[in-house]
Amino acid sequence: MKIHFIAIGGSAMHNLAIALSRKGITVTGSDDEIFEPSKSRLSKQGILPENTGWNPARITSDLDAIVLGMHARADNPELARAREMGIEIFSYPEYVYRQTENKTRVVIGGSHGKTTITSMLLHVLKQVEKNTDYLVGAQLEGYDCMVKLSKDAEIAVIEGDEYLSSPIDRRPKFHLYKPHIALITGIAWDHINVFPTWENYVEQFEKFIAVIEPNGYLIYYKGDEVLAKLAHAARADIKCIGYDTHPHRIENGKTILLTPSGEYPLEVFGDHNLQNISGAAVVLRLLQLSDKDIFTALQSFSGASKRLEKVGEKGDFLFYKDFAHAPSKLKATTSALKMQYPEKELIACMELHTFSSLNKKFLPLYKGAMEKADRALVYFSPEVVAHKKLDVLSANDVKNAFGTANVEVFTDSAKLLETLRVISWKGKTLLMMSSGNFDGIDFAELNKEIIAGL
Repeated sequence: MKIHFIAIGGSAMHNLAIALSRKGITVTGSDDEIFEPSKSRLSKQGILPENTGWNPARITSDLDAIVLGMHARADNPELARAREMGIEIFSYPEYVYRQTENKTRVVIGGSHGKTTITSMLLHVLKQVEKNTDYLVGAQLEGYDCMVKLSKDAEIAVIEGDEYLSSPIDRRPKFHLYKPHIALITGIAWDHINVFPTWENYVEQFEKFIAVIEPNGYLIYYKGDEVLAKLAHAARADIKCIGYDTHPHRIENGKTILLTPSGEYPLEVFGDHNLQNISGAAVVLRLLQLSDKDIFTALQSFSGASKRLEKVGEKGDFLFYKDFAHAPSKLKATTSALKMQYPEKELIACMELHTFSSLNKKFLPLYKGAMEKADRALVYFSPEVVAHKKLDVLSANDVKNAFGTANVEVFTDSAKLLETLRVISWKGKTLLMMSSGNFDGIDFAELNKEIIAGL
């Protein structure tokens, strides 16, 4: 087999290319720009393109297939050449499905918590030494590649993103995996640039449920009313199992899981993680694991990278970072920290960075999203708004959208950093939330500064 990747440098694409190369498939690729860490990883595997740029001469008759990434444009010259030659063209989710056709596919979907639940499943399956193929959308600690495709694994655990598959395939990725076991965490409008209405966004999850394999399973969070309605309307052959927040107690800042097989202290906390654990446990039971094995393994799960991840601590000061940026994620993360450490003052900072979050039509969905924080500092860059060609936003627009008196709005990251530096951090928790980087604020350095001043 010989496969050529158009736009091999993408975060998902380079992982898939490495996985296929490790499986023994000959992989070539091209891209007009390749950044770290993709560049080093491809080089280490021996499949980094010698030159950047597109070259139709790379498309040869001995290729078995093309995998096309989202970074490429629909008029890509290599794509045009492949079409002329009649070479089969796949998006990466299509090719993942092709590679996992004969496996039990577990697909995790939802507007939030996908990476965490996928990580939980892999953590437990690894602990019990169950050989598993996988695809995860974020880098996890202890893994050098976030895609594994082997010949002998009977299970494939896939994080099912609802974003588009390729420049010529406008279907959401998770429509292409055809799960035997599907889990949906919840539905909260996102990707407004692709799904312009709430109804259109919900429809994608309805279609995802429709592609579950005959006599398959749908695991869903019962607390989401819209999702519960979709589950109740599912095909008669699909077995639907709802889950809720797992029984627990909090003792001295530690969450302890309460189960019929005993009590299990956890490294993670927050209602959203307790819901994630409940959903993951249902999936793992369907994969024939015992509760004792499941919860014993979950005790050592410390969370997915950038998902409520501890940056540092000293005395009664704590510093966490989180990938949260959507309204539901902000609410879940701030609530989790306030519930876990009720005695500490919570200073929560978030960056409006995505196309959706900076869109005036979407902004009102942030109402009350940070009400649990004692101080809520919201940052956005007017330059980013202009770059995304969106309507001009004012600080008042943002403050009014969040709708609570605790919100302060910044349009200059240097002023935000200055504000953080003068706060007395004794007895407080700092939470930084973004899918960006606050225009280059170094969290590790900030943590060192704060700790040095305590």
